[in-house]
Amino acid sequence: MHVFRYSIIFTILCLGLAALWGYHSGGGLSGVWSAISIVAILGVMEVSLSFDNAVVNASILKEMDAKWRQIFLTIGIVVAVFGMRLLFPILVVAFATGQGMVDVSQMALNHPEVYSEHLHASHTAIAAFGGTFLFMIFLNFLFDEGKELHWLGVIEKKLAQLGKVESIGIIVTLFVLIGIQAYLPLPPEQKMSMFLAGVSGLMLYIIVDSLGSFFETEEEEEVIVKAAKRNGVMGFIYLEILDASFSFDGVIGAFAITRDIVIIMLGLAIGAMFIRSLTVYLVNKGTLDEYVFLEHGAHYAIGALALIMFYSIYQEVPELLTGLIGVAFIVTALISSVNYKRKLESTCS
Repeated sequence: MHVFRYSIIFTILCLGLAALWGYHSGGGLSGVWSAISIVAILGVMEVSLSFDNAVVNASILKEMDAKWRQIFLTIGIVVAVFGMRLLFPILVVAFATGQGMVDVSQMALNHPEVYSEHLHASHTAIAAFGGTFLFMIFLNFLFDEGKELHWLGVIEKKLAQLGKVESIGIIVTLFVLIGIQAYLPLPPEQKMSMFLAGVSGLMLYIIVDSLGSFFETEEEEEVIVKAAKRNGVMGFIYLEILDASFSFDGVIGAFAITRDIVIIMLGLAIGAMFIRSLTVYLVNKGTLDEYVFLEHGAHYAIGALALIMFYSIYQEVPELLTGLIGVAFIVTALISSVNYKRKLESTCS
């Protein structure tokens, strides 16, 4: 419970702000209970949809020291809440409409239905950008030839050997983007927007991953370099971009529940805070070391989410289905981990 104390305090604060907002928005006491209930629903939804995010975050955070873990829980939550769940959607709408940030902010508060329409209209670029970044994370894990434990046995082992081909993840991702552009029945301007956004997501992943080379020296071994890429400030940036990729669809999907941008921000903020606390909890408890396939399941869930985001460019996918697929991978990986642990214990005994 010590790890979750900040999340609990933060939740109480957000629910209090929701109550004040509901009351002063003209709803009176009924508005208070409505605001609190919707914020709670959005918080639970965000946690359930992003559990795989917490597992992947934990695999990176466990290589950081205590100082950066604390920064992840403090400064990181400010970036996640105000940056990714409030300012970024406003920035997207401002870019799409050519309006200023102040005008779009007023639109979000006073005309949320118009703001929602503009945000949905930008879904193609958002899905392509976020989907590409997540797909690269999945492929980087799938084609990791240094991975010793394989969840899918021979199949995963053979795929990992493809990691010997230089830039195999980039090649596969570009083929996927080209295929989407060529075969999805989209207007020409949307196809170009989708492709440029996808390439931008690919470039961002390459930049973030490549900046780790600053830590490299000739004497360092590969394992040390790999850890350095995910440590300190680079690891923090990587985690924030990963969180942003997960938050894109959550922000858009939240408008199906309410059009109130303040309520959406408060609800998703609660979820984001609990995901961060859950990440630290998984690290402190050594959960990934005990349940060895949990990280595998989370990465496959991320791969599935990336493909769903690509498909959502063509047709809308229910948030519930997306969440259930992620949960299915995590639960299956958890069961596999327990069985694997039992087999090891029986072999040793």
